[in-house]
Amino acid sequence: MTTRARSLVIAIACAATVALVTQPVSSYAAKPADAGRHLPSAAEATAYGWTLSPTGTTERFRGLAPVSHDVAWVSGTNGTVLRTTDGGATWADVRPRGLGTEALQFRDIEAFDAQRAVILSIGEGEDSRILVTDDGGATWAESFRNTEPTAFYDCIAFSSPQRGLAMSDPVAGRFRLVETSDGGHSWSLVDASGMPDALPGEFGFAASGTCLSTGVGGRTYLASGGVDPGRFFTSSDHGRTWTVADSPVAGGPSAGIFSVSFRDARRGVIVGGDFAAPSGAVDNAAWTDDGGATWTTSTTNPSGYRSGSAWVSGTARTARTVLAVGPSGSDVSTDGGRSWSTFDAGSFDSVECTDDGACWASGEQGRVALLTP
Repeated sequence: MTTRARSLVIAIACAATVALVTQPVSSYAAKPADAGRHLPSAAEATAYGWTLSPTGTTERFRGLAPVSHDVAWVSGTNGTVLRTTDGGATWADVRPRGLGTEALQFRDIEAFDAQRAVILSIGEGEDSRILVTDDGGATWAESFRNTEPTAFYDCIAFSSPQRGLAMSDPVAGRFRLVETSDGGHSWSLVDASGMPDALPGEFGFAASGTCLSTGVGGRTYLASGGVDPGRFFTSSDHGRTWTVADSPVAGGPSAGIFSVSFRDARRGVIVGGDFAAPSGAVDNAAWTDDGGATWTTSTTNPSGYRSGSAWVSGTARTARTVLAVGPSGSDVSTDGGRSWSTFDAGSFDSVECTDDGACWASGEQGRVALLTP
């Protein structure tokens, strides 16, 4: 990935002071479903909306790690990390202090409860770092600092509170991984011999922390862009060996797959597009029901570039429900990614759902929200 391409990905940064807030939340009304083939019903689409949670800052939060309806963490520009333990009614500023992280962009965060979290900062060389806390952000320890000048770390993903991976853009022609088996307190380089060769110009997008994700049974998924089409990598042994295949998602210098999310071992979605054309809605989503061996283009696409995706947890009614978010709005699919309908026009970068059925979104201008109903 060129410096110019990386600069496009990380161009937006805000300068603001984080405050603890207790003001009431507000809500965005859902808008009618778009016309199209095999759309979710109007009632299904308009049943969804976002209730904003005031964070008291205008930082951009691409890092999002909800634990439950009550507990969530966000991370973003200017070294900012916030945490709520009351469902977003108030947010505490728990950013690292005294570690020289004030100018870093924390593009990804993974949290296991209200006390334990791991954050990843992006950038070339030593700007790519990982920090960990075990006391709710009161203190942080740096557990990894990249020393490879050509590496650029994009995403982290954990398959358990102990085991995780962090992914870098290709180094010496292959995507680079580091792994932890102690909850992020130490990291070691994964042997790259099991990783297929990257294509010239191929890279990952540090847009929502979901260019790398984990699934059941040691499965790990990696999504790429910068080449046409975007490619989908999968591993069944915790990232030791990989296979790769083209996807139906269109790629290019600023386009490709931005997010991969799996419901179980078979059902998954990929979303993306071109962040330089945020309202573009052509070949920007696909679904699989065979674990990613084959992908099918959605019959009705999300209505713009989408950087984040998540399956809604909970009841049988939501078993096939997936969310996708991006700067131009939010979409829902109630048929496992086969068709999508827009329900909100507000800007978000990331979306994640928890085991207790809560779904959170985060993005620019300090925007964080909970899905309603």
